[in-house]
Amino acid sequence: MERLPTVLALAELARYRLGDGMDYRPIRKAMGVSAFGINAYTADEGTVIEPHDELGSGSGGHEELYYVATGHAKFEVAGEEIDAPPGTIVLVQPEQHRSATAHAPDTTVLVIGGKPGAAGPPSPFEYWYLAIGKPPEEAYAIAAEGLEHYPESGGLQYSLACYAALAGRREDALRHIKIAFEVEPKSRGWAKDDADLDSIRADL
Repeated sequence: MERLPTVLALAELARYRLGDGMDYRPIRKAMGVSAFGINAYTADEGTVIEPHDELGSGSGGHEELYYVATGHAKFEVAGEEIDAPPGTIVLVQPEQHRSATAHAPDTTVLVIGGKPGAAGPPSPFEYWYLAIGKPPEEAYAIAAEGLEHYPESGGLQYSLACYAALAGRREDALRHIKIAFEVEPKSRGWAKDDADLDSIRADL
């Protein structure tokens, strides 16, 4: 049976008062997240992220990414002060001491944590997305970095064929498009009207 998405609004998160006006807002447990830790903390003033590092927490030394969802926070990370209005994202390494205070009512900070490197390589799309808008030769070099982890990705091979064709690298373009056609049958449809491949169209 297909599992349906789990959806919660920020306002629906439970609140557990931790003292001094700071509320713990569980997300990981409430939504059944198993790939990473994620929770939120809310305060009207004072502490919203308690002073700590991740070296002795029993977590195995997590990286933590903080996202200020509402209100206004001010962080101190490794002695550096960071002003954090809504939308601010702060990444903190396990050994760095950090804390944050709320400077507006209903300041909510999402905290996402995981062991460094545990997530593995980026998803294959990230390599060709980062290449978008770059000159063809540069785009090819950026996307080609993904081959180390995803040599059988049809989307990556197709994108490399496009960049290679635009850069005048005919043999590389033909090699990549051949692999794309083999591992991702839908790519033949993509190629049908793709102007990026016009320079090699006679050989498709």
